[in-house]
Amino acid sequence: MEYTSSEDDELIEDYVDLEEDIMTSDVEQQAGEVAASLHFFNHQDNSLSLVHTIGNELIVSEADVKSQDPHLGMEFESDTVARLFYNAYALRLGFGIRVARSRSERRKGIEVLVMKRFVCLKEGHHKKKVTELANKKKRKRLSIRDGCPAMMEVVRRGADRWVITKLVLEHTHVVVSPDKVREIQLNQLTGKDREHENLLREMRQKIFGEGGAQGLLEHFKKVQAENSGFFYSMNVDDRNCLANIFWADSRARIAYKYFGDAVVFDTTYKKNENMMPFAAFSGVNHHLHPVNFGCALIIDKTESSYAWLFETWLTAMSGRHPISLTTDQGKALGAAVAKAFPTTRHRICKWRVLSRCKKKLADVYSRYPNLPEELRKYVLECETSDVFEACWKLVLDKYNLRENSWLQLVYNIRNKWVPAYLKDSFFAELHTTQRSESINTFFRKNFDTKISLQAFISKFDQAMDNRYEKELQEDFDALRSQQILKTDSHMEKQTAGIYTRAVFERFQAELVEALDHYTEKIQDGAISKYTVERHGDDHIHRRHIVAFNESEKKAVCTCYKFESSGILCKHVLVVFFFNGVVLLPEHYILKRWTKKAKSGIVFDEGDVETQSYCQESPTLRYHDIFHDALKVAEKGAASIETYKFAKEVLLKAFSEIAGLEEEVLRHGYQHV
Repeated sequence: MEYTSSEDDELIEDYVDLEEDIMTSDVEQQAGEVAASLHFFNHQDNSLSLVHTIGNELIVSEADVKSQDPHLGMEFESDTVARLFYNAYALRLGFGIRVARSRSERRKGIEVLVMKRFVCLKEGHHKKKVTELANKKKRKRLSIRDGCPAMMEVVRRGADRWVITKLVLEHTHVVVSPDKVREIQLNQLTGKDREHENLLREMRQKIFGEGGAQGLLEHFKKVQAENSGFFYSMNVDDRNCLANIFWADSRARIAYKYFGDAVVFDTTYKKNENMMPFAAFSGVNHHLHPVNFGCALIIDKTESSYAWLFETWLTAMSGRHPISLTTDQGKALGAAVAKAFPTTRHRICKWRVLSRCKKKLADVYSRYPNLPEELRKYVLECETSDVFEACWKLVLDKYNLRENSWLQLVYNIRNKWVPAYLKDSFFAELHTTQRSESINTFFRKNFDTKISLQAFISKFDQAMDNRYEKELQEDFDALRSQQILKTDSHMEKQTAGIYTRAVFERFQAELVEALDHYTEKIQDGAISKYTVERHGDDHIHRRHIVAFNESEKKAVCTCYKFESSGILCKHVLVVFFFNGVVLLPEHYILKRWTKKAKSGIVFDEGDVETQSYCQESPTLRYHDIFHDALKVAEKGAASIETYKFAKEVLLKAFSEIAGLEEEVLRHGYQHV
């Protein structure tokens, strides 16, 4: 999942906001959360000042600061003291300040801050950034700037000496009292709410046009009347305006019953405002192809909106929680996931993090061209956390990056995105470099807000129809085709008849590689232990340990491939062969990867809801009958007697169906 970024990324200590960056307004920059109080020592008269931070601003709330105006040549012991002084001066006169510019220089291989410019909050004007693509527009931003020139610039002249080198005392606006300044600064905390409401209004207009959401509501009602398995829900904000939409057709809800163990929640937030705020729940089927579990338009990207969406989605999916959920990362999204899915393993998409590293470390990457590939290699290929830790430290030392704040932040959440920390949870991925073919990839190539929402949904449904038809064809081909065997192993012959073609090829690769490995027992007992290595490879990091319970024919490998993917690894297979296990034990055959993955749930006579879906959908009716026919074929082929009986019954059924079809056509009925 590749995304663009802006220059205003928020970095926080305990969580990295990896969501798509939004160009924040001045009000939002100036009015963040009120942080804890800090005490600073006033260097001029040794008095203690109580200082608060609001957003990026230091606000002196109680200070005994000498009433002194700034002047050229005035000196301070640090840039922080200079800022405190200027802020106290500003508060005394009645205006707010911010840092407008700073400059660093490399001295003896170390980046050193050498200049800071403090300005009035009303300094400057917002300018539209010229982009290469004319169709990309910046979001409208609230601004309190009117071009005020007031400023104070300090320059480092030594280790503990900062000097005012530029100074403008005049303002182009009326300054107010200190009490009024504080009131203005606190009132700015609501500015982002006003901007938020304006942006939501603009988004609704782009998506729904002049007619609002009524047209979409009527469309959903019509679809649901035709197909009782169709699910949709809309939620509104406290002003009774549409905030978010979720919908899932019957096929998505049925697919979730089979393949809903590992889910990806994928969003498409871009700085390109022509893109709809579309999101999709998806997974991977038994042919290793993406399958849809529902879609959403997230107009209001807040924690409460995500919480509503997840609760609604779970309702549509009969309340069944997935084993794992992969998402992008943001504070709002992460908090909602933690509340809605307390027992689900939450993972941040590793490709998303690596993509953000490319942007955040652009300057570093330009100096060290080999760094991106090394980071990628260690993230994807280190099989244990210990090996990853060692490799990560090696990279930081090699490129002198121990003080890099971005790398430190992504390292702090490594247990949520680095594969070495996630191997004990199931994600339905069959190899390390697999990238699930996101439904949103298709979306980004074809749809934007230039077409109506109804047309968008119609085209999306058509694309999903094509995918379902392809899946049905692959189900049919899986039963007819013969796999090409590469060994004379009984296990290979066994699995060739069980797994789908795509999954069998992955298992076959593990089995063939197992023949190039050897094992040695290192511990006896009820649970014995073995080392497994490749012939000719003496690298200790490539040695795996397999714990094996011979009585139960169960094994656990340090690579945790089965736990994360559902396919047994070559290391366990080597131990099996060593101990005379010639057939794959049933508990290692995950049904979701087999040709019969979709049997036993939908075709239960007690599943009234599913039968209702099938009655309303031609595709699902075909699907239902097709799998029932497969059951007949399996039983019918068991012996010559069952074969003859099955043929007789099928021919009789076909004759009766053909007769019913003629009757329907003769009377002009469309449904019987």
